[in-house]
Amino acid sequence: MVFEAIAEIIAERNDCDPSEITMDSTFQDLGIDSLDTVEMIMDLEDKLNTEIELDQKVETVGDLVKFIQDKYDIQD
Repeated sequence: MVFEAIAEIIAERNDCDPSEITMDSTFQDLGIDSLDTVEMIMDLEDKLNTEIELDQKVETVGDLVKFIQDKYDIQD
C-alpha cells in the first residue's frame, strides 16, 4: 500500500509508468528535488490519511517506504 501510493504519486508527477519505479529507485534518478519531495509528502499524507514528518534523509523509494512503515506503523 505505501509503496504503491508513492509510486503512483511519482508516476503522476513525472509522467511515467509506475511499474518503472522500484524500491531501489533513487529520488535523484527520478528527477525529484527537495521541493518535489515536500509536495510528494503532502500528496502522500492525503492518500494515507496521516501526517508525515520526515525527520531523516531518505534517498530511495524503499527508504521512504521503510521510514513510513516503521514510524507510523502502516503496513502493506
